[in-house]
Amino acid sequence: MKFSACTAGNNDARRQKKWCAGLPAGLAVLTLALAGCQSAPLHISLLQRNYHPDNVFAYPPKLSLNLQRVAVLPIAAESSENDLPAGCETLTPILWEQLVKTKRFELVAVDPARLHAGTGQIGWTGTETLPPDFLTFLRREYGCDGVLFAELTTYRAYAPLAVGWRFKLVDARSGQVIWSADEIFDAARPDVARSMQRFEGAGVSLPFFRQESWLANNSPSQFGRYSAATLLDTLPDR
Repeated sequence: MKFSACTAGNNDARRQKKWCAGLPAGLAVLTLALAGCQSAPLHISLLQRNYHPDNVFAYPPKLSLNLQRVAVLPIAAESSENDLPAGCETLTPILWEQLVKTKRFELVAVDPARLHAGTGQIGWTGTETLPPDFLTFLRREYGCDGVLFAELTTYRAYAPLAVGWRFKLVDARSGQVIWSADEIFDAARPDVARSMQRFEGAGVSLPFFRQESWLANNSPSQFGRYSAATLLDTLPDR
């Protein structure tokens, strides 16, 4: 049997129409397959909000030019229970790392032994009554314009992870509180867990394709890094 050129052209056109009609269906199947690789559906993951700290005080809204060098006290804890001392040890280098990343001011670490010799304690939370010459001592020893108190209030090193911070930045001359923050980051909260996942995958260009990270759910160090970074991000700008 012979086909004319006209008949062959009609067959090609019909095949093209069938292929075009099947294209949307194929794309839909691909979209559903990709969605199955996500920890949450695309439309939900894009709409859900991150956790944002709200127990924060800052005044003035911008750091003074006179605040250039800040003495960072050792992380303190009011209690020796609930693994807080272990948490202080684990999170000390992480807090320092995140403070450096803020690039807000020059940092100097206060030595615990030196602090004990000058004030009678190796750590201060900033909530207790300070010695009368406390800030004068730090200014003399470290040439600082400000003092950062850091307290670990909660530390849960098993899932669901939890870290609580209480920070206070004080003017070393006047004693005025410039910035303070008091927050507990609990991974049992969906918004905190979601925020941690996004912090973990910050370098990925397509956030809705990120896989749920084992580190985000099980690493106290990584969770401490996320919590410190999130809270320090509320420091006043320059």
